[in-house]
Amino acid sequence: MHAASAPTPAPARGTLATSSAPHRGAPDLGGQRLAGVVTMFGSGLSNQTGAAIGSLAFPVLGPIGVVAVRQYVAAIVLMAVGRPRPRTFTKEQWWPVLLLALVFGTMNLSLYSAIDRIGLGLAVTLEFLGPLSIALAASRRRVDACCALIAAAGVVTLMRPQPSTDYLGMGLGLLAAVCWASYILLNRTVGRRVPGVQGSAAAAGVSALMFLPVGIVLVVDHPPTAGSVAYALVAGVLSSAVPYLADFLTLRRVPARVFGLFMSVNPVLAAVVGWIVLGQNLGWTESAAIAAIVAANALSIATSRT
Repeated sequence: MHAASAPTPAPARGTLATSSAPHRGAPDLGGQRLAGVVTMFGSGLSNQTGAAIGSLAFPVLGPIGVVAVRQYVAAIVLMAVGRPRPRTFTKEQWWPVLLLALVFGTMNLSLYSAIDRIGLGLAVTLEFLGPLSIALAASRRRVDACCALIAAAGVVTLMRPQPSTDYLGMGLGLLAAVCWASYILLNRTVGRRVPGVQGSAAAAGVSALMFLPVGIVLVVDHPPTAGSVAYALVAGVLSSAVPYLADFLTLRRVPARVFGLFMSVNPVLAAVVGWIVLGQNLGWTESAAIAAIVAANALSIATSRT
């Protein structure tokens, strides 16, 4: 899933397997997986479309205002689904939850700030380096070393010095990548210490509280227009609520590897949506760099044995 949607627990290995002999009433696994692929595509498209629509509110709310609204929507959805009981949390449970909340907010703020400066396609591609780096760093295979070199070449190409290069925007995209990587690692810790998705839900709630002063200041000092609030709300629904629920359903229908492989398409979807919705055109060089990073991730997952 995208940085913006909260992670959901992957099904245990073999949960999609059935006995080799067919029996009456057995589920149509082929149909389930097809439905899962369609859902994954819809989730990715929703995520990137939400980000594009949210950027339409930047002139009025700015990236921080849009992110604040998005955090509110994410908190409402996750709190409703996870139903955390924070009063029962111990100190050992609270500290990773609080760190996760901080990383969650920083991740979305840096991503949307990068989108504002360098466009949707490039920002999402740079952010995608976070989970890709974790996957490659944990491997000792030669093919993954090659994938790392391919991805590095793509990054160097994207960040090559040019008169129009926005290094701050690129830096914000890389900060989003670091935050997404931290988000993944912290979620593993939270998942081990807090039952179910209560930890992620509590983190989303705390993150929304952190952005509450931002919302108050915006309303008091810069009253938003109805249109800008509508754009931000749509971004919250499409980039938080829809991907979370879609990913939750998808992980029950497809293997985790297939899920990870399809997530590679997100930078491509971001580039396409940015072009169609926002009119953000990418040159051949940038397109090739994005393709190289996507191919590196896809190759690594496709050749893995797990």
